[in-house]
Amino acid sequence: MRAVMRANKARDTGPERRIRSLLHKAGLRYRVNARPLAALRRTADVVFPTARVAVFVDGCYWHGCSEHYRPARANEQFWREKIDRNRARDRETDQLLADAGWTVIRVWEHESPVEAADRIKEVVRGSATQHQTRLFSSAV
Repeated sequence: MRAVMRANKARDTGPERRIRSLLHKAGLRYRVNARPLAALRRTADVVFPTARVAVFVDGCYWHGCSEHYRPARANEQFWREKIDRNRARDRETDQLLADAGWTVIRVWEHESPVEAADRIKEVVRGSATQHQTRLFSSAV
């Protein structure tokens, strides 16, 4: 079990790398695994500081995707509580960033990287012309 858990990457996952590659090819520059707010001990996967856009690429298991999440069979209660805490933390992070004037974009790992990158590009380029606080999420 320990080897399996150690193999789960916290950053630079395949979906993150594919989305970042598409964003870079589109000419967008960003920070990787950075804190949008210095005082907030949470990092976003991709951060556009000038546009004030934070992107989180959420894993289906760790963030409880309604489409793909399957509960653990061993230690069921522990894992259910863990996933519930992750989801609550995600909602709190979204709210704290929105209150600070940031736009939050959440992408599920199963989403098309091209579609996700297009959505991000639209928001980042739109934020450059008009500063609005919005929450964009495909979360169900």
